[in-house]
Amino acid sequence: MSKMNIKPLADRVLIEPAAAETKTSSGLYIPDTAKEKPQKGIVVAVGSGTKDNPMTVTAGDHVLYGKYAGTELNHDGKDYLIMKESDILAIV
Repeated sequence: MSKMNIKPLADRVLIEPAAAETKTSSGLYIPDTAKEKPQKGIVVAVGSGTKDNPMTVTAGDHVLYGKYAGTELNHDGKDYLIMKESDILAIV
């Protein structure tokens, strides 16, 4: 992984979403129009937290988040999400 030059502020985290599923468990291929947006990913960078809310996730954690959480951004050809730590549902 290259050096990330995006540093989230306060209670924000930068997440690299997992790739969308291309095949079902039974072996059927999913067309691009029917693919679900992934709801899991890897934390790439973490803000410093706030005085009242210290950060609980760290870079490298695998997390689950809400379907519509975060703001999508593209940096160096890769897709990322930036969201508040409170939008993260669980660390897996």
